[in-house]
Parts: sequence; C-alpha cells; structure tokens
Amino acid sequence: MKFQRQPVEEASVNLTPLIDVVFLLLIFFMVSTTFTRERELTLQLPEAVADSAAETPEFIEIEVSVDGEYAIDQQRLVNRERETLARALREKAQGNLELPLIITADANATHQAVMTAMDVAGELGFTRLRLTAQQPEQ
Repeated sequence: MKFQRQPVEEASVNLTPLIDVVFLLLIFFMVSTTFTRERELTLQLPEAVADSAAETPEFIEIEVSVDGEYAIDQQRLVNRERETLARALREKAQGNLELPLIITADANATHQAVMTAMDVAGELGFTRLRLTAQQPEQ
C-alpha cells in the first residue's frame, strides 16, 4: 500500500484587518488626547502692608520651623506628630476654643506642616485662626 502525499498548503494570515484596527486606535488616541504644557508656578510669600492691629492679650501661637517642627507659645514640642500637637493645643486652651490661634511659619517651612497645624486646629474646634506675615522691607 502506497500512501499519497497531500500537497502542503502554506498558512497565511491576512494582516489587513489588523492594520485597520491599529490605525483606528491611533486616530482615536490622537483625537482624544489633550496636550498641555506644564507650567512652573512662582509663589511670593505674603507680606502685610497695613499697620499691625491691636493684639488681643490672650492668644495661642503655633510656630512652624523650617524643619516642620512645632512650638506652642515658644515651647518646642517633642515631635512632629499630629497627636502631639493636638494634645498640646488642648492643654494650652483648657477648653477655651474662642482663643485666637496664630500660626507663624518660617518662610521656608513646608506647606504640609502649615496645613497640618491648620487641620489640627480645625479638628479641635478653633474658629479664630490667623496667619502671620512680615512687613515688607522699605
């Protein structure tokens, strides 16, 4: 018995539909993508031009150093934790949340450190919050 060999057909893949889909995806992404230029934002720290108002005799001052460390009424806290700052503010206020709270931050202090101080004050219920600024040099 002799076997006949069947002719081998070459398998071919039609790439035309694949190319069409790739071009459609390319057009879709080109149309739907927005190109924006990244811009650098230059900030100037605030300076107060007006005369300083009469100071309230009683207030609590939070100082934020360039390293992000806190001091309340010139007494440095042991660490930078939110809980430590909240505990020190509670002890200093002794339940009087109507006391003005002044935040004085170094010009090079991080924004996060100042926002943390403001956030803790808000969580505790302080409503009279002020940020300090320096007089511009003449």
